[in-house]
Amino acid sequence: MRFRTSWRVAAVLVAMLVSGRAGAADAPAGVVGEGIDARIQARMAESGLVGVGAAVIIDRKVAWSKGYGFADKQRGVPFTPDTVMAIGSISKTFTGVAMMQAVQDGRLSLDEDINRYLPFKVVHPAFPEARITLRQLATHTSGITDRWAVYERLYHWGGDAPETLGDFLSGYLIAGGKDYAPENFVPHAPGTHREYSNIGAALAGYIVEHAVGEPLNTYTRRTIFAPLRMARSGWLLSEVPAGAHATLYVAQDGFSIPLPPYGLTTYPDGGVRTSVAELSRFFIALLGGGQYQGARILQPASAAEMMRLQYTAANKPDNIVLAEKNSGLFWATKYDGRFVGHGGSDPGVRTEMLATPAGDVAVVLFTNTSLAERDGKVYAELFKDVWEHAQALKSAAK
Repeated sequence: MRFRTSWRVAAVLVAMLVSGRAGAADAPAGVVGEGIDARIQARMAESGLVGVGAAVIIDRKVAWSKGYGFADKQRGVPFTPDTVMAIGSISKTFTGVAMMQAVQDGRLSLDEDINRYLPFKVVHPAFPEARITLRQLATHTSGITDRWAVYERLYHWGGDAPETLGDFLSGYLIAGGKDYAPENFVPHAPGTHREYSNIGAALAGYIVEHAVGEPLNTYTRRTIFAPLRMARSGWLLSEVPAGAHATLYVAQDGFSIPLPPYGLTTYPDGGVRTSVAELSRFFIALLGGGQYQGARILQPASAAEMMRLQYTAANKPDNIVLAEKNSGLFWATKYDGRFVGHGGSDPGVRTEMLATPAGDVAVVLFTNTSLAERDGKVYAELFKDVWEHAQALKSAAK
């Protein structure tokens, strides 16, 4: 699943952030980001992280990027900004862009009942008259929840998942389906309560597929990956060039244990595999109103709506404090509004794609290693190191 950061680790990161290519081509040597290499390497050594990749984006341009450690430790393959790996829930932002492309083309509406677009009918069992919308799916207020006993088996170890997305969703959401239960929905009416839902995001991706008439992975290859020159990116293991995918690891008791490759039935919620370099282009496009170096993936109004914070004092979920959390469309604030973007977490995966609300400074951060919960603060410390490097680069550019 797209594992959520624990509140304890999030609190550590907030506290630390309150204080605030091989390198930046135009940065004065010995001034900007002094010691960043040593700091990252020390974090890796103390925790068992096998590989790390990062990029800093200043004013919508990559100012620095670098890799550390290994994409494959056994074979001695270095981790670089071009290393491809799964990115977990950052994938939802790609589903969000595809959704907004279909909206701007008039194929979908954010506020229509989703049953207008589906080959089966989805009804909240406790609120059968309430409609569910794409906007609710994209802000995690649809009422659909992830039942772990079902969700854990959606991971297919050894390759791409054989079960089709539509077969799973109909079996999970339709009364009488093999995985259906009232507990697949929260006891709150759609639109009134926030419950992060991977399956809800997968449903949004499935709706896009029906609207555009082709699978999400092939549609986005044409409309996102190709325009942004993301030639090594894809949703499925079978779409990644042979030998290009990083090995994923679990660090335990001083050992780095490699994981077998895996796919996911609900791939629109977390299936994208890309590199720091290629994800940076996508992030710049989002921060730049839908375009990167002349390639446009969204119209400015569509990009603005995707990134607009949707919760207001008059219209917010009952369990949300606006000073702590707000949501765009598959896009959210993090750490009490200090950042916007998305993160990802899966077996062997921890990623961040975060920017200031103004979008002038941004960071992309990958690691191919899962740590025990007691070591989770290392992720926060690593992000702090890269963020401080970004701040130094920003200051030097003035």
